[in-house]
Formats: sequence, C-alpha cells, structure tokens
Amino acid sequence: MPDKPVVECVFFSLSLFFAFAAQAFEIEISPEFRTLAQIGDSVSLTCSSTGCESPSFSWRTQIDSPLNGKVRNEATTSTLTMDPVSFGNEHSYLCTAICGARKMEKGIQVDIYSFPKDPEIHFSGPLEVGKPISVKCVVSDVYPSERLEIVLLKGDSLLKNQDFLEDMDHKSVETRSVEVTFTPTIEDTGRALVCRAQLHVDNADSEETIPKERKTTKELEVYISPKNTAISVHPSTRLQEGDSVTMTCSSEGLPAPEISWRKKLDNGTLQLLSEDATLAFITMRLEDSGTYVCEAANQIGESREEVELIVQEKPFTVNISPGPHVAVQIGESAVLTCSATGCESPSFSWRTQIDSPLRGKVRSEGTESTLTLSPVTFENEHSYLCTAMCGQRKLEKGTHVELYSFPGDPEIEMSGLLVHGQPVIVTCRVPLVYPSDHLEIELLKGETLIKSEHFLEEMDRKSLENKSLVTTFTPTSEDTGKVLVCHAKLHIGEVESEPKQRQSTQTLYVNVAPKDTTILVNPSSVLEEGSSVTMECSSYGIPAPKILWSRQLPNGDLQPLSENSTLTLNSTKSEDSGIYVCEGINQAGVSRKEVELVIQVAPKDIQLMVFPSENVKEGDTVIISCTCRNVPATWIILKKKAETGDTVLKSIDGAYTIRKAQLEDAGVYECESKNEVGSQLRSLTLDVKGRENNKDYFSPELLVLYCVSSLIIPAIGLIIYFARKANMRGSYSLVEAQKSKV
Repeated sequence: MPDKPVVECVFFSLSLFFAFAAQAFEIEISPEFRTLAQIGDSVSLTCSSTGCESPSFSWRTQIDSPLNGKVRNEATTSTLTMDPVSFGNEHSYLCTAICGARKMEKGIQVDIYSFPKDPEIHFSGPLEVGKPISVKCVVSDVYPSERLEIVLLKGDSLLKNQDFLEDMDHKSVETRSVEVTFTPTIEDTGRALVCRAQLHVDNADSEETIPKERKTTKELEVYISPKNTAISVHPSTRLQEGDSVTMTCSSEGLPAPEISWRKKLDNGTLQLLSEDATLAFITMRLEDSGTYVCEAANQIGESREEVELIVQEKPFTVNISPGPHVAVQIGESAVLTCSATGCESPSFSWRTQIDSPLRGKVRSEGTESTLTLSPVTFENEHSYLCTAMCGQRKLEKGTHVELYSFPGDPEIEMSGLLVHGQPVIVTCRVPLVYPSDHLEIELLKGETLIKSEHFLEEMDRKSLENKSLVTTFTPTSEDTGKVLVCHAKLHIGEVESEPKQRQSTQTLYVNVAPKDTTILVNPSSVLEEGSSVTMECSSYGIPAPKILWSRQLPNGDLQPLSENSTLTLNSTKSEDSGIYVCEGINQAGVSRKEVELVIQVAPKDIQLMVFPSENVKEGDTVIISCTCRNVPATWIILKKKAETGDTVLKSIDGAYTIRKAQLEDAGVYECESKNEVGSQLRSLTLDVKGRENNKDYFSPELLVLYCVSSLIIPAIGLIIYFARKANMRGSYSLVEAQKSKV
C-alpha cells in the first residue's frame, strides 16, 4: 500500500506528457487568412508546421480547381508560388499537413486585382483661349472595374467625379474613362490638370477597404493665335542700288509665333525667302523692288503683314583700294583694286602718273579691275591711276605706292665673350633696310636705354642698306640674366601713322674669370715618408672653373696629374717632394696656386770615409769625412770613442783633419747623422803605426806626401761641398756637436 501513491503520480505525469506532445503538432500559413495580388505579379503562400520532424504537405483549392502554381516542399515548410498571377488564382487555397496519424489543414483566400498603369490624359485639340476643348481621362487594364473611381481636377477645381458600379458578368480587365468639356482662359496657363484614379479593394489584413490610387498630372499650356503683326524697316523702304536694308517682323501669340518672309511675285504667288524674324539685303538691286510679306504662325493660326520696297538706280562712282597711299615691302606682292559702282559693265585702264611702264599685271572682271605688282621692285615706286568708263561717263582714281624693306629682325653681335669687368663691343645690325634714312635703332639693357641712333642722312640713290648701331659697355656679374634688346623702327611717313617695328633679344650671361684660388693641405705640406696627404683646391668663377692639378718638373714644365678638385697621395716617398700646381680654368681665364710638398726621410745612406786609408803611419795627415744624402737637413756629429768617454770632434762640412797623426789618434771613430725624423750611426777604426828610428822624420817621401795631402784635402772639401749642395741638402751643426761629449 505505501507504493500506490507513487505509481499513480508517475502514471499521471506520463499522461500529461503524451497529451502535451499530441497537442504540439500545428501548422501555420503565411500570409494569414487573405492576400491581395496584382495580375501579372508573383505571390507565394507558405505553409509551415511545428511538432513534427517530417511532415507531408499537399495543396488544393476549396473547389478543387487547378492550383495554377508551383509547389516546393522542404523539411517543415511548403511553398506555393503563383508567377504570374492570373484570374485562375482567385480562390481559397487549403494547405494539408500530415504527421503520422495526425492531420492538420489551414486555408487562405487569394484575391486579385489589376491596376498597372497611371491614367492617360487626352485633349481633343490644342488649348486656345476662349474656345471649348474636350479632355478625356483614360484608365487601362483595370479589374475589378466596378470598384473604380475617377476624379478630374483643374487646379483645385473639380471638373468631374465618376464611379463605375455596374456588375460584370465575367472576369476581365477593362478600360474606363471620363470626359469633360471646358473653355480655357489665359489664367489656366501653368495650372495642373490632374486625373486621379482609385481602385477600392479590400485590405489583405482586415475587412476594411483601402483604395489603391494612381494619378497623372499635366501642366496646361494655353495658346493664343498670332495677332498685332508689325514690320519695321531700316534705314528706309526707299533705297538706292547697292544699299543695305534690314526688315524685322514681330507678332504676338502664345506660343510665340514663328516668322517667315516671302516675296509677292508678278503672278501673285509667294516666294519663300527666310524663316527668321529678320530679313536683310546686303547689296540691293533694281529687281529687288517689290512687296514683301511677313507671315506669323503658331499651332493655332497665322497672321500676315506686307511692306513695299522701292530700289532706285545708284550714281556711278569709282574707288581704289587699299587707299590713296599704300606701303609695300620690296620683294612682296601688291594688289591694287579699282572698283566701280552704279554701272553694270564698266571698262578699266591703268597707268602711272609719269606714264612709265606699269611693270605689273592687269585683270578686269565685272565691276572690278586689279593691278598686281609681283615682286615689287624700286621701279614700282610710283603714283598709279585707274580710269573707269561707263558709256560716256569717265571717272579716275589714283594711289601712291611707297616702298620699304625691313625683312629681318635685328642681329646682335658681341666682339667677344662677356667677362666681368672687361669692356665688350656690341653691334646691333639691321640688314637690307630701305629707306635707311627713316630708320631708328635703340639698344636697351633690360629697361635701361644704352644708346639710340637715327640714320637721317639722305641717300643719293635707291638701294638696300645694312645699318648698325655700335657701342661699348662693361658687363658685371649682376648683368647675368638681364635681356639685351635691339629695337629697330622704320618710319614709313604718311602711309602709316605707326612705324614698322622689329626687335631681337639676347639674354646676357656674364663670365667671371677664376679667382680666389686656394689650396688646403691635410695634414701638412711637410710630412714623413710613407704618410698620406690630401690637397684640396677651390676656385671661384662663372661658370664654375674646372680644376687641374699638375706637378712642376725640374725644367719648369707642368706634368698633368688630375682634373678633380682633390689630389691624394698615399704612402708618399721622398721623390714625391716638389711643387704642386692647382689651376682654376674657365673660358674667361686661368687662376693658379702652388704648394710645395716636402717629404721628410730619416737619415740613411751615411758614408763614413778616411783618406788616405784606415792604416796610416805616425806623422801622416788623415782626413775623416762623413756625408748623408737626406731631406730634411741632418746634423752630422763626429766622435772618437774611448773608454774614458767619447770626444766630439770639430768638423767642417762633415770632414775632420788630423795633421801629423800620433799613435794616440788611433781608435774607433763614429759618425752620427740625425734630424727630426730619426738618426743613423756609422763607425770605422783608424790604425796609426810608429815610424822607424833610423829614418829622418822629415824624409823626402814624407815631404812629398805632405805636399800632396795639402792639395788633396781642399779638393775633397770642395767635392763634398758641391755634392751636398747639388744632391744632398744636408746640414751640420757645430753647436750640436759641442753639446754631446759622452
């Protein structure tokens, strides 16, 4: 008994679960209950289920007519698509869903309509002020037409409102219209004529009726037939042959009338002349006399106005062009034209005032005759006369041909290169000019006048001349970029008020000769052998000077080394010593700078010699000589070595003389050569032997040796002196020698 409540509780829970599960299977359809679709559009009905993993769907109409649509099932959804919508789709549709033994069904009503186009407004004709007009508003392809309402308005005024309430015995799209007649006024221009159509159909989501609306608007354009047509004539309706006339026609109307001109012919017909409001005749003829008709027309009507023109015969006249005076450049062509008016077929003749040959070609045609002078030469400088005959009437007109020659621009020439501070001659040359006594030349630098000249001398004969203006000026570097202008004027005289002008320009570029040339030596111009040295050269000039490094040879010639501004010597040797030359060069000149390079070498190649030999006899004269070929100068110190201390010997140019050598003079002699760079030692041993006692000290042999040595010692000194001067550049210091006594 205690377990019974528990069993009943479980049974009750399971019953509730299965009951709830059975109720969870449901279907929904979208849109709900009802949808409204326009014929020709596309519409989709969607049926979806819940509470079943794999339901099966089916669609049908309530009266089992064809679906007229395409069904697509996917999982728990089924879609019925009607594309395009037609009358066959106006039904109640049912969606059936089956899940096992369970079956659900839901329906939807599809209503259709047709309202695809805006209304169309049609007039029975153009709108003319004061004349009745019919206007029709047409709505095409509408369904259901019994629910259609059309309203026609002009501005804010209602012209007509009509409903179409008759029932149709079959389904079809219909065309409906309303028509009304009204009389336009000028105030109607610009007003809106509105045709508004409303189709009253039920709302898909409720039972309310919400009309669908379309409308068309036309702006009224009201016309007025042409009126008040008028003609104005300028200068007059009575004209002379050859005159010009302008006739202008105006007319009022809406829209503005189109104007056309016609001439009334002798047979009464009208000849179209122009479709512009203005009719112009440039040269009137006698046959242009007559009646001219202006027609003004627009879409509504037309209006006419006439005017009569009278053309009278023009008096006979003769003119010559270009005029009474003409200036012609020698070598070119000149055409003199003689024209007659007031005569249809005149005859012409040409001559010079002094009856010289024409030297030209005459051509006459119609009322004109031309005399062509080509090419023009000095023989053509005359006064020419044109004679025109018309029946018994004779007229004559003349012109004077004046020649000039001014064919080319001036030429600017310089006597040489423009260099700062150096005078230069400038020539401005005008070639082949005539008449040269009418020529004026100006030379300007920028806007500053340098010189001007008038060539007023009279010429005794006609000829082409070359004229020049010559001046001298000294350019400066500030003139660079300025413009030198040569301006030439040729005054033609009475022919032209303004002279003929030509000019040439030349931009100045002033050179500056090289200067301020400097050399920088790094680290120094005096350095030890094996070191590197850099020499940098700079020079100022315009254009920038070219740098050239050279070395001066012993004969004075220059040996080119480099064209760079920097000259570098690596691992220098004693033979690199010498004078180095830097030249700054441009087209304006040369600037030169020198530097002496001294390569110092530690003492070497010491030569320690003894004369006559290292083995002498007591009483002999001995010369000990020490030399060193070295740069820079070296100090030569001669010493005699001894255990008690070294003795510094006083030498002359590195030579020490022992007169009457004694036994104590024997020993080791040392030569030390030193300078700022270093030092070097050399030594020798002198051996002095004693003489035999039975021999006289002043033997003849000794006397001869003494005499020879007295000659040899100075010779050796001279040889050493000149050798050192020519090749060694050594030095000796007695002061230094006296200092070191070891």
